[in-house]
Amino acid sequence: MTRYMLSVHHTGPYAPMDTPEAQAMMAATGVFTEKLKETGKWVFVGGLEPLDTATKVDGRDGQVTIVDGAFTESKEYLGGFWVVDADDLDEALELGAQASKACGDPIVVRPFHGA
Repeated sequence: MTRYMLSVHHTGPYAPMDTPEAQAMMAATGVFTEKLKETGKWVFVGGLEPLDTATKVDGRDGQVTIVDGAFTESKEYLGGFWVVDADDLDEALELGAQASKACGDPIVVRPFHGA
């Protein structure tokens, strides 16, 4: 069993949570997460707040610099993720396809280092 991160590469602003679009996405991702739990593939899931809530901390040179986000000009950004256990890459890619359908955004599938 290998551990993979299924990261949501969100495109565009978040829909307000009280809209039918957001409610449908939350319901679909909830169903997907429950299916992962039922099959023993679920490890962890997390949704992130909008990009403007991010803060970058850089302490590499011995002095700490703190900058409020957003940080890059990009059409995609990390919106959330699942951490799953999968038998192999093929299974992880299938889970990624299901996650993409549920959340309505592209998914990047990456194994954890040393997994």
